Amino acid sequence: MNRHQKEIAVSDFKQIFSAAQAAFLVHYKGLNVALMQDLRRKLREANGFFKVSKANLMRIAVSDVKGIDRFKEQFKDQVGLVLAQKDVPTVAKKLTEFSKAHESLKIMSGFFEFKVLGIQEIEALAALPSREVLLAQVAGTVRAPLSALVSVLNQVLCKPIYAIKQIAEKR
Repeated sequence: MNRHQKEIAVSDFKQIFSAAQAAFLVHYKGLNVALMQDLRRKLREANGFFKVSKANLMRIAVSDVKGIDRFKEQFKDQVGLVLAQKDVPTVAKKLTEFSKAHESLKIMSGFFEFKVLGIQEIEALAALPSREVLLAQVAGTVRAPLSALVSVLNQVLCKPIYAIKQIAEKR
């Protein structure tokens, strides 16, 4: 790569990294091309993608991101970045499932909300339900008190009707 190509690669990587919500650093040495394509396909389904570049270029590209110092220290050897654009738990879940199925892919660390994540934190993130499920749970939680209020108000309205009906049955 000449200097101009490196500058383009750094600016592209900086743009991709700034658009991502989270990043996961993985060691992919030993994965063949078919497995790499399978990993990329699974990550694309979850709005994530796998980016491989020279570690030094990645380090330069993310140098101005707040709180990334401990994360970029791990940019060495043959590492790649998995970037999550929208649904971070789903991408983390796909990544952990793939790493458990294929021992040659090792998750090293993650970067989410200006914090460096360890492997346990990434697994906890992967255990979270997807965004749609969380939104459904919130909607159900908001709906529950309203449903209870509606049923109480319905009972208040129905009691006089039941009383009138019972009086009519007695006569």
